[in-house]
Amino acid sequence: MRLRNVRRRSLVLIGTAALLGLGLVAPATAAPAPGHGGNPAAAIRPVLHGIDLEAATIPDLQHAMNGNRLKSVQLTAFYLRRIRALNPELRAVIATNPDAMRIAAASDRQRRKHVARSPLEGIPVLLKDNIDTRDRQPTTAGSIALLGSKPARDAFLVQRLRSAGAVVIGKANLSEWANFRSTSSSSGWSAVGGQNTNPYVLDRNPCGS
Repeated sequence: MRLRNVRRRSLVLIGTAALLGLGLVAPATAAPAPGHGGNPAAAIRPVLHGIDLEAATIPDLQHAMNGNRLKSVQLTAFYLRRIRALNPELRAVIATNPDAMRIAAASDRQRRKHVARSPLEGIPVLLKDNIDTRDRQPTTAGSIALLGSKPARDAFLVQRLRSAGAVVIGKANLSEWANFRSTSSSSGWSAVGGQNTNPYVLDRNPCGS
């Protein structure tokens, strides 16, 4: 029961990062997947050091990192590359964390010299951009009125994620002001991030953030 719960929480926590992962991999690790029609991006499965990141759970990633098969810096760099490649089309990420690689390297040192702090040690996580982070990322709720926002402290859930060793790699796009902007606002649109698209079917509604 406990492992099942961990896996369920794992899928929720990496859902956003995995969503962004659909469609592109580093050239050296690309592995084709059938059945994606005429979308060349969707025809490539994200594989890193033999790990299929579409199917891997957080316990799978922890097992790989504990066995020196994978490092947090490699996983974090992989997702940052994917965001840079996919985001012009998906517009799913408002900002990436300029300190993400440094945080990932610190996590690898923690694992090597001490012990993983939790099952989230070294795992890249994206946060919705209405969750405060006290770092070099703004928290805008998708509004240009908050582009210069510098929260005084991390939100409680961010404090918990950091203390657990998770790597906050960026801020995800959302319906501006969490869709409290208008009675006729477009789902998944913000002034800062633009119109988010469904990564599975690009011309379909993303159903919110």
